[in-house]
Amino acid sequence: MTQPLIQFSDDQATAYDSVTQLLRQAGVDLDDGLLHPPRGDAGVMAVIGKAGSGKTLLLAELYKALEQAGVEVVSGDYESRKKTGKRTLAILAPTNKAASVLRLRGVPATTIHRILYTPVYDPEFERIAEWLAGNGDEPEIEGLTPEALARAAAFYERNKSIPGALAAAGLRGSDFITGWKRREEPLDVGFVDEASMLDDRQFEDLKEIFPTLLLFGDPAQLAPVNQSGAMVFDGLPEPRKLVLSRIHRQEADNPILDLAHALADPQLGFEDFERMVEDTARRDPRVVWGQRVEVDLMARSPVLVWRNATRIRLINAFRSVHGAPEDALIEGEPLICDGIELPLKHRKKRLDLEARGLIKGAQVIYLGPGRKPGFSRLHVMGAEDPQVSAASIVKIEKPDEEEPFIPYAARMGATFLHGAAVTIHKAQGSQWETAQVFAPDIYAAARMGRVEAGQPLWKRLAYVAITRAQERLIWVVRNRLAKPSGPLRVDDLRAAPVAALTLEAEEEATI
Repeated sequence: MTQPLIQFSDDQATAYDSVTQLLRQAGVDLDDGLLHPPRGDAGVMAVIGKAGSGKTLLLAELYKALEQAGVEVVSGDYESRKKTGKRTLAILAPTNKAASVLRLRGVPATTIHRILYTPVYDPEFERIAEWLAGNGDEPEIEGLTPEALARAAAFYERNKSIPGALAAAGLRGSDFITGWKRREEPLDVGFVDEASMLDDRQFEDLKEIFPTLLLFGDPAQLAPVNQSGAMVFDGLPEPRKLVLSRIHRQEADNPILDLAHALADPQLGFEDFERMVEDTARRDPRVVWGQRVEVDLMARSPVLVWRNATRIRLINAFRSVHGAPEDALIEGEPLICDGIELPLKHRKKRLDLEARGLIKGAQVIYLGPGRKPGFSRLHVMGAEDPQVSAASIVKIEKPDEEEPFIPYAARMGATFLHGAAVTIHKAQGSQWETAQVFAPDIYAAARMGRVEAGQPLWKRLAYVAITRAQERLIWVVRNRLAKPSGPLRVDDLRAAPVAALTLEAEEEATI
């Protein structure tokens, strides 16, 4: 059996060995550290398990083993034109927020979109990228001092991000990225985290690009909309599905995971579950029995709800207590990207927006108006280069009104809904240090008695919502809102050392 460097549970070790065998079929031998030319399609395999089963740990250890064997990681930042003949690995997640969770664990993840569409670099600055990637000598670039290049090299050594390194040298994304193109050539090995979020079209795209594809997903989460409760890995043959059980370690005791896993009990009703939450809150500060929604958390950690009416009501209450005018946003208000509204002839502009992180479900913070009407300056949460200025259509929904109010509207561009509260479905793939779950909505789902994929809907909703909390869970039981302790802030976001990627100059003529 393969002997990884850490102590795995039995099912993790079995899964590790099964993946090792799959990779050996593809020509990557982790036992001997030998890389052979690709041997055809090894196919798709899935590692599935509920929260706390060790999926992310297994992904991270497999990444380390592949890197040690000499496999080159494709990050989505930049790919050398020089053909190295190396075997490659790309680690993907559906959203920037999900990818950032992996990056915080030292895993160089990027979004699916950044692999499907690759950046085109300005030839002058491509020389810096080649040097950082180890494929050339240190260049001499007009306007960049040796000290600036040294800062870029130091950043790249720590983070392996070409855009981040160029930003450390004082460059903006619009200086070195001239456009985006659809990937034409296939890659090699792909790992996809949060695979329960994949829809059928994304899955087919990924299979076209990766002859060897490994999915990591949670079968207890909510399936993508319009997929009848099914997830893409459900249709795989049983030998290709590796199931992990929860790891029970005393030192890793986690009351949030305890609550999530308790939902698997078919005899557990909603009232019994709430008593369990209340009892847990009495003995552990990581679970809070909340009598009100904490408004101070809503700007960066939205309240998780089931019903749209609840979401809209909480958003308007948030705006009201912060004194936000009805006809404008104030700096620091959270938004959720709801897609891109551009006709087909503006396909390149759509790619620009999406590649900069403005994909459906992305969480952003409003930093103020852009230089032109209809543009907004935004901070994309979880993105490696989060500062963006883009044509925006912002929709503020009102209770009992069919049409939303639109305080900012370019004719075309990225569309946004307010993000102080989001549906549990849209929260999938994201995690926050503290998550607030609006329990009256879960109760409403329980009263309806709906079932999804053989499981009561309220349990699936509660499971997904609870597992969005990394450190602390607030189970809000009353329809009340706390008063803010101070105004919304953006100073911490503006201070971040990032590249300000702007689309204003490029789109001035048409948007």
